[in-house]
Amino acid sequence: MINFENNPLIQKTVQFSLDIIEFCEFLEEKRKFVVAKQLLRSGTSIGANAFEAQNPHSKNDFINKLKISAKELEETKYWLYLCKNSKNYPFDEKLEHQIIELGKIIYKILSTSLNKNQP
Repeated sequence: MINFENNPLIQKTVQFSLDIIEFCEFLEEKRKFVVAKQLLRSGTSIGANAFEAQNPHSKNDFINKLKISAKELEETKYWLYLCKNSKNYPFDEKLEHQIIELGKIIYKILSTSLNKNQP
């Protein structure tokens, strides 16, 4: 297994994925199956794509994987927003803080990577 101790993006996406899994299991206990399934898929996909970006075929491949990660991040924000604003769903503020922090990291990496492509 590759060691990612010095990679904050991977560390934070793995932790977020583990926390999302736990929250989705709680949603399923509350019989909120549709949102649990969507949130689990998008929330864990952030880290899966970031992880995949660590071994890119090219710089463009790296950027594309992180763009997918960013899209999954935005979808995850949507599902968390629904949980937060629905009177019938539980919500975990820790996940909200984590997703904001992940967004800052992912968008900063993308911005830096895209600016390096400019002449």
